[in-house]
Amino acid sequence: MASVLSKAFPAALKEVRLHLSPIGSMSAGARQFLQSNYATIKQNNPNVPFLVREAQDTPARVFVRFDRGVEKHAELDGLDNTEITKKITELLS
Repeated sequence: MASVLSKAFPAALKEVRLHLSPIGSMSAGARQFLQSNYATIKQNNPNVPFLVREAQDTPARVFVRFDRGVEKHAELDGLDNTEITKKITELLS
């Protein structure tokens, strides 16, 4: 089964924002996700902004914004790479 991250995102998707702490232990999975998947995501979705916001002690979260201002988000604190992929897949469906 191909991951949603290895394909083009839905056309209605306008932006993905990943908030994380650059050193916090609860954001370790988000940092690993970013290192493992960013290049593939950008290769398959070059025109979709993928923003990374780092701030010390901020909880790890992902936000996705669609057409007409519809926005969804998920908490990622303490999750590993696989669980984060599942959360983003849920947000995109």
